[in-house]
Amino acid sequence: MGHAADRRARQGLWLGVAGVLMFALTLPLTRLAGGTVEAPQLPPAWVALARAAVAGLLSLGYLVAVRAPWPQRRQWPLLAIGGAGVVFGFPVCLGWAVREVEAVHAAVITGLLPLSTAVVGALWLRQRPSAGFWACAGLGCALVLGFAALQGGGRLSAGDGWLLLAVLSASTGYVAGARLAAQGMPPEQVICWMLLLCLPINLPAALAGLHIHADQLAQARPAAWAAFAYLALVSMWLGFFAWYRGLAWGGALRVSQVQLIQPFVSMLAAVPLLGETLEPVTLAFVAAVIATVLLGRRMAVGVPQR
Repeated sequence: MGHAADRRARQGLWLGVAGVLMFALTLPLTRLAGGTVEAPQLPPAWVALARAAVAGLLSLGYLVAVRAPWPQRRQWPLLAIGGAGVVFGFPVCLGWAVREVEAVHAAVITGLLPLSTAVVGALWLRQRPSAGFWACAGLGCALVLGFAALQGGGRLSAGDGWLLLAVLSASTGYVAGARLAAQGMPPEQVICWMLLLCLPINLPAALAGLHIHADQLAQARPAAWAAFAYLALVSMWLGFFAWYRGLAWGGALRVSQVQLIQPFVSMLAAVPLLGETLEPVTLAFVAAVIATVLLGRRMAVGVPQR
């Protein structure tokens, strides 16, 4: 029994690694799909809506195939909040952000995501984090804002604002999803129900966009369409299957630590995919952010307040 549990835990860890690697490509491929302000490709808002529409149709097929039961009434608000965060908020904000800033820049800002998720979870669950936890949260915010200001010549850019909104959206969506999983909803079905709930909005909007942006879509490079296919199939759908199942099998505390490598993988992928360059100051800031996240995770978080 012990050997079987250990084997399952190892499988969970590797599934978590697979999920992180799949998610890490989201940043550079979102920039590849949408292009830049100077050389636009696919419209960022359309990419966000259309990729969720594709993943929503796949989710519908999956939920029918596994004969998933309908969510309970008390779970629908959590699904709506989670969908607003990970289906709408994060993809849309990220799409606009990486038109303004490079993917390696975005990797530093989004490196704060694990700590941001912990903060949102603590506030949502009315927990009592230690002073050290809040100090790490403040230091992490100061680091990313300082980096953004340094890169922007002393001020934050519009892209930085979009990135901060993307981090907040994803954090809220992750916490909502975690609460649904804690209530007994199978991990893979969490993202599928979120996508299906949003499908009545995403699908008509995506189809309308085919006509509204017909000329721009026709002129987009094949690489942009390949990036879109990855975002729809992997970033928006299969990546969550691997990630949530990895957390369930390997333990959330252990498996979630591998998320710390995600910013570095995003940066490394941006070099060959986008021709971006890695500067020592960028690596130094992302290392500092990850160290702050790791330290923050070790700080005590009290029980929920009554």
